[in-house]
Amino acid sequence: MSHRHLRTLRVLTSAVLLAANLFTLPAAAAQAGVTRTDLQRHDLSAPGREAVQVRVDLAPGVAFGRHTHPGEEIIYVLAGAIEYDVEGKPPVTLRAGDVLFIPAGTVHAAKNVGGETASELATYFVAKDRPLLTPAK
Repeated sequence: MSHRHLRTLRVLTSAVLLAANLFTLPAAAAQAGVTRTDLQRHDLSAPGREAVQVRVDLAPGVAFGRHTHPGEEIIYVLAGAIEYDVEGKPPVTLRAGDVLFIPAGTVHAAKNVGGETASELATYFVAKDRPLLTPAK
């Protein structure tokens, strides 16, 4: 295969992965009672990696189902009480000011267990060419 064909294949592959990312995020954000607000997205010094910050608001009683990310996630709870179910660990309830680290590819879920809207700041350090969020089976 020629250099030109390889370059074209890389561009097409990147376009497909970008489209998959764009379709996955709105579906996740569209869940009733869940509001995701993208705050910032920047390239990292590590090639092919980026940092993404998102504010996630969960209405009372709302759960965000099991999913993974293609990189690490750091959570800072801004308000309310959120129960996190991280695969391999017992569930934990965090309140405003608490933090949680979720390793890359780890299946996890969250649920607002309080009587008010719960909010978190989620910071992701992820691969740029993969969907930010993948639902788990």
